Amino acid sequence: MSRILLLDVPGLVASIAIGAVVLFFSGQFWLQNFILLFSFLILGVAVTKWRHDEKKERGLYEHERSWKNVLSNGGVPALCCIAYYFIPNPAWIAAYVGSLAAATSDKFASELGVLSGKPINLRNLKPTKPGTSGAISGLGTLMSFTGALIMALVAYFLFYFNPMYIFAIAVIGFLGGLVDTLMGIPEELGFGTKSSTNIICTVVGALLGYLFILL
Repeated sequence: MSRILLLDVPGLVASIAIGAVVLFFSGQFWLQNFILLFSFLILGVAVTKWRHDEKKERGLYEHERSWKNVLSNGGVPALCCIAYYFIPNPAWIAAYVGSLAAATSDKFASELGVLSGKPINLRNLKPTKPGTSGAISGLGTLMSFTGALIMALVAYFLFYFNPMYIFAIAVIGFLGGLVDTLMGIPEELGFGTKSSTNIICTVVGALLGYLFILL
């Protein structure tokens, strides 16, 4: 199972723990929230495996991920479920959706954007090698929005909200992914890690999702 999900044993344990939290604390939305979380996991595996031989040749393929990666992507969504359990406000569900849309946006950008041969380093606006944190490319940007849009569509079929919200959720997820890219600039300079940028990405998605419902 861990090999299929591209997780080592600690990563698999962490993913099971987060799944359990989502199931227990999501109240009436336990099934929808779990399916959305599982969708993120499956999409992440799919884009990681996409053209993996090419990624291996270029030194860009990460096969197994551990608990840090799981918590940095799933920790904030899990906290949104806990918050909803104690304060059953629909805004927390929107925050949950926003955080996963942002995590998916980042995953698509990082796993598919590296296949672009011409990323631009946002720190100095010069071409750089694929996989550099804080770099952006046309393909990566397109894939970032695509990932967020896919999660928005999945959420729509799970929660049956206003169809106009699909685009809003996609934008929210995309903005979270964009913040992740921007946080890659100080990461390249030694301030922060991939885990910390992932956390910030999901926090931004959750915050924007929460505020969107309130407004």
